[in-house]
Amino acid sequence: MSACTVFARGKQLARAMQRAPARRWSFLPNADERRLWRLAEEANARGHDPEIQAAYLRALGRVRPAEVVARVEAGKYATGENVAKEYVKALVATGALDRVKLPQLLDTMGKAAKGGEGVTRFGGGGHAGGGSGGGTGGGFWGAAASPLQGAGGAAAVGGAAALKSASGGGVADPIHVALAEPSTQSQIWRAVRVLGTTFLVLGFLGVIIEERGMARGMGISTEMLPEPELADPTTFDDVKGCDEAKAELEEIVQFLRNPASFTRLGGKLPKGVLLMGPPGTGKTLLARAIAGEAQRPFFYASGSEFEEMFVGVGAKRVRELFAAAKQSAPCIIFIDEIDAIGGKRNPKDQRFLTMTLNQFLVELDGFQSSEGIIVIGATNFPESLDKALVRPGRFDRHVVVPNPDIRGRTQILQCHTKRIPLDDDVNLELIARGTPGFSGAELANLVNMAALKAAIEDFVAVHMSHLEYAKDKILMGAERKSAVLSDETRETTAYHEGGHALCCLYTKEAFPVHKATIMPRGQALGMVSQLPSKDMTSMSKAQMLAKLDVCMGGRAAEELIYGRDYVTSGASSDFQQATDLAEAMVTQYGMSEKLGQVIYDKQTESTETRALIETEVRALLDGSYERAMRVLKMHEAELHRLAKALLVHESLTGEQVRLAVKGELPPPVLTENVQGKAVQGNAAAGKTPPTDEKGSVLGAPNVTRDADS
Repeated sequence: MSACTVFARGKQLARAMQRAPARRWSFLPNADERRLWRLAEEANARGHDPEIQAAYLRALGRVRPAEVVARVEAGKYATGENVAKEYVKALVATGALDRVKLPQLLDTMGKAAKGGEGVTRFGGGGHAGGGSGGGTGGGFWGAAASPLQGAGGAAAVGGAAALKSASGGGVADPIHVALAEPSTQSQIWRAVRVLGTTFLVLGFLGVIIEERGMARGMGISTEMLPEPELADPTTFDDVKGCDEAKAELEEIVQFLRNPASFTRLGGKLPKGVLLMGPPGTGKTLLARAIAGEAQRPFFYASGSEFEEMFVGVGAKRVRELFAAAKQSAPCIIFIDEIDAIGGKRNPKDQRFLTMTLNQFLVELDGFQSSEGIIVIGATNFPESLDKALVRPGRFDRHVVVPNPDIRGRTQILQCHTKRIPLDDDVNLELIARGTPGFSGAELANLVNMAALKAAIEDFVAVHMSHLEYAKDKILMGAERKSAVLSDETRETTAYHEGGHALCCLYTKEAFPVHKATIMPRGQALGMVSQLPSKDMTSMSKAQMLAKLDVCMGGRAAEELIYGRDYVTSGASSDFQQATDLAEAMVTQYGMSEKLGQVIYDKQTESTETRALIETEVRALLDGSYERAMRVLKMHEAELHRLAKALLVHESLTGEQVRLAVKGELPPPVLTENVQGKAVQGNAAAGKTPPTDEKGSVLGAPNVTRDADS
């Protein structure tokens, strides 16, 4: 190949290289761009100068090391020690060093070092410089072609001796390899990628926190706002069964309506009102009624909402609550279950446990006044509150909200049944008389259960039997109709429950029988339920002794019928009740002649006192058992009649029990209703009493028939 041809091809390659930087490195700064173009033009014009080639390859290797490898392996330009170094750097930067055979590379570089700064042309036929190495024409790597050359189909020629003669590469003069810095474009892209990923992650976490309401849980400040006003606010007319509590709270309502009329003579209304009472008596409803009557802002908070996972969050929320209330004064702050934050403090407690209570005490009656803010707290355990919280000036007015009496229960039942259609046979006063001790929430649950039962049976109105069903389910538990009992077990249960019922009938001062059943309910195979004829706040000694006799009546009946060796374990719960009551009579109620009117504590009593207490308890229980046995022996015939009636009917009301012991309980008469099921024949004309899936009338005796009937 002539020199003119080589020069012409060099000019073509130079023109291509001049166009390439403008396309590939347009993202570089203008100064670097111009410098690289200038070096490319000079290297292409002076292809025989190894120093010019090394300078261009050095600049090119910073941004495009792969093109350095391709340019050197093409073998068209002069080489030397510096060119070889740039070539090795480019191999390292591109990760192509592994494909080079190291012995041949070291041999070539060694020969280049001996020959000095040779100017061998890659692709030419001989040595173009003044070294002693001489030119060889076997290609750049001699007999071994690089993988890139083999893949491209072009053999690199010449220049191997020049690279071998390059200095360096030994132990004394090693070649220093430097990693190329990433380009400006790569750095910008990496920064954008990191910032974008961080933004997406933070945005995703923010959405989760907002959707799941975790902001308050993490202590993030949220604005305290009063409860929204309802279209139909609660008033005192909606609160039933606690007239005394309503009367005490009417002063609060009048103060909120017209504060000036109370403060004109220098008086001040209590800052805090504490509502105390059992669960479900209407404490929260009373607080809402106050806000509805006064038509003032109402802030609601639960005692458990103040404390969270971080220390100091509770005190911070107390400050925010009172700060928002001061802006809306006069207003009401209602804290439900206040014992969660107002419990008694202990010197051994950690300080952060009392921070919320301390802040609450300061807000109630601290240096800064909180005039116009009425704080109402509700608790089921007033004895657990800290004394500093209930002192005058804070919660100085205590309002007790007890369980309703019979008149209150009737009013509550009427209130809950206003929107429920009732049949003509419903007597709410009778239901109220049979639910002593029920709270307002329990009565609401009773009405709801009755309405659901009537709806399930496809009735257009709630009958008395549905209300009786709901009451019995609450008092005695749900019936286990699927329980399979043997005839012997059913008979033993019938005599056992009959013994309880007879002791109720023939023991003076015993409570009347409400219902007797041998239908399994809950964990019991049978049950006799007693209800007092009126509300009671205490029991006399005669009533307690009568209760002991009733408890012993079940075991006494088993022994009377089957003998002492054939009594069962069914009386264990009876003995537990009797023992607890007898021990309370001796140790708490002062009803023992030997121990006197003294209260005894198990933790402080002596061994002799404990033995005397056990002797007195044993005497009370033995006396009750003897009295129960004496009653049953006197009325053994009635016991047999009652047991047989229970076996037939399974469940008897109090009136039916009295008829059964006299032998006057008529057998059930079965007729067919419009669905073809057997029901009681005394059903009112035109009405079908509620029946279960077996056709038995609910609230009336279930009929057990033989296979022949």
